[in-house]
Amino acid sequence: MRLARFISKHRVFIIILACLLLIPSVFGLIATKVNYDVLLYLPQDLETVRAQDYIHEDFSSSSFAMITAKGMEPKQVLELKKQIENINGVQTVLSAESFTNAEIPDSMLPDSVKNMLINKDSRLLMVMLKDTSSANSSLEAIKQIRSTINKQCALGGITAVLEDTKELVNKETPIYVGIAVLLALIVLCITMDSFLTPFIFLTCIGFAILYNMGTNIMFGEISYITKAISAVLQLGVSMDYSIFLLHRYQDECKIEPDKNEAMAHAIVNTFTSVMGSSVTTIAGFIALIVMRLTLGRDIGLVMAKGVLLGVISAVTILPAMVLVFDKAIQKCSHKPFIPEFNRTANFITKNYKVFVILFAILLIPSIYGNSNVKVYYNLDRSLPNYLPSIQANQSLKSNFNMMTTHMILVDNKMDSNTTKHMIKEIEKVDGVESVIGLDKFVGDAIPTDVIPQELRSAFQSDRYKMLVIGSGYGAADPGEVNQVNQLNTIVKKYDEKGLLAGEGPLTKDLINITNDDFKRVSIMSIGIVLLIILFLFQSISLPFILVGVIEFAIFVNMSISFLTGSTLPFIASIVIGTIQLGSTIDYAILMTSSYREHRVLGLDRMESAKKAVASSGKSIMVSALSFFAATFGVGLYSDMEIISALCTLLSRGAIISMIVVILILPSMLVLFDKLIVKTSRGFLPVKSVARIDA
Repeated sequence: MRLARFISKHRVFIIILACLLLIPSVFGLIATKVNYDVLLYLPQDLETVRAQDYIHEDFSSSSFAMITAKGMEPKQVLELKKQIENINGVQTVLSAESFTNAEIPDSMLPDSVKNMLINKDSRLLMVMLKDTSSANSSLEAIKQIRSTINKQCALGGITAVLEDTKELVNKETPIYVGIAVLLALIVLCITMDSFLTPFIFLTCIGFAILYNMGTNIMFGEISYITKAISAVLQLGVSMDYSIFLLHRYQDECKIEPDKNEAMAHAIVNTFTSVMGSSVTTIAGFIALIVMRLTLGRDIGLVMAKGVLLGVISAVTILPAMVLVFDKAIQKCSHKPFIPEFNRTANFITKNYKVFVILFAILLIPSIYGNSNVKVYYNLDRSLPNYLPSIQANQSLKSNFNMMTTHMILVDNKMDSNTTKHMIKEIEKVDGVESVIGLDKFVGDAIPTDVIPQELRSAFQSDRYKMLVIGSGYGAADPGEVNQVNQLNTIVKKYDEKGLLAGEGPLTKDLINITNDDFKRVSIMSIGIVLLIILFLFQSISLPFILVGVIEFAIFVNMSISFLTGSTLPFIASIVIGTIQLGSTIDYAILMTSSYREHRVLGLDRMESAKKAVASSGKSIMVSALSFFAATFGVGLYSDMEIISALCTLLSRGAIISMIVVILILPSMLVLFDKLIVKTSRGFLPVKSVARIDA
């Protein structure tokens, strides 16, 4: 209480301090690195991840970019090759000219070289970069390469895709925030009783968002997905806390004439109630930490911290701002446009059996739809087709039938004949378009001494020989998964310690890991929320009823994607369940708390349900509409399908959870009232308690 009175009394100091804290937050925001490669979040103990590390250690390269040069003479390509090799971040460039120096006719080249690097009037240059695909040096090298090549060239490959992703995220993220703020402002102006209040709310939440983004520097870096959605998501899930504080303050002002004292009481009471509801939201995000794909930890920690900072801002900065602008808020007051829920409450309780039956009818098909939503793992698919890298990859596919590149590492001591036998088996694998390695052409049409030393060092180190395989399948294609399995079998046959690396093998591991992660996250989030509700209500039955209702809302949400034939990005399908559960279970807690209050006052189950809907329905609607507003516009606008799909699911989930909690949860409370009373503390009417004590 002492701290609450300090905040009320020293409101100007609190606002000045809040503004000063923005300075280090902005510096932290700028200094926080952003990772654009989801594959880097795979566990480090995976064989494919270790293979990437070995390639980087032994060959000073672990990523590729592809240039398709159309209508250029060999001498022009050779000159371009030399220019690119002089760019910082480029290790070497592999092209047909690497073997000939543009002096030997194409017809004299080995078929393996021609098949992979030449097609009619198109020539392929494979740029081997010194660092990982998402490293700043690699992304900067892509920029320099683009400024070097002419209109006859197209630059593709995973690193080029990541550079385009970076540019798109940096361009769109501020727009996401602008859209979310604008739509949230419209909703709040309609639902609140003052036109000034929404601006104060959004300013307060803006402080919390900047604090959250600035303190991300403690993690070193965050993913581009986290960067793109965290502000929007934080705005949506933390709006409740501001609404609770203001409503509590207005209630306190009715009984306490001193504004400072009224606000002090409001802060204390709000903090107590908000901490209870925010714990479930934080728990939902914390559940993402159990994912082996550490992208979940990235999103979970950032968002859990954001919710906590949102609560702190709501009970410190917001009270100070409300007191400073109290008179202005009163002058801008108006009647809320949302009607009271009395009629709705009567209708729901009168027809509660209908809503229970509706729940029972929809449950099985919604579970089926939730379990059968299609997902994709190739993140290129989530990007718009107009990006240069996507167009270049399409050109690469049409001209060279190459979609991805694999790298094979085998023991350097493997003799040339054995390596050649292995290569012949590899070439027979479905979808393998070409194989390049020193043993493929040394001693064939090209003598050893013709091959430049830099090219030899690019394919052979003190520990390993490296083969580069051009695949006609895209990452995550079923054909590519089968291809990777076959290649692994062949490599292990010739070298038990042989390794397979590249986008395709990494994506295959991603598929296997995320299937397991989905189960982990679901069990963890449901388990944590069940325990929290068990503690809050001291009830055995209520946790299952409340979680069951929200899980039903999640199933319905995912079923809509199934019914519309949508294919979702894998990360959206994993995180949507835990985020929707954590952020909307508050609606169910609020409704149930109100129901319990009226049961304790001695009202029967029907009257308690009516009062619960009438008293909490409006708050639930305002909260859900705010969440919807913060995410819906971003879902419509974003050109990145991974962001669009996630925000669409969240906005739709907020509305579905609202409908389910207002219509079905009261019906369930009425239906299971006897069970709830017997298995819960604090549900008996006060008079009954008195008789028992007597």
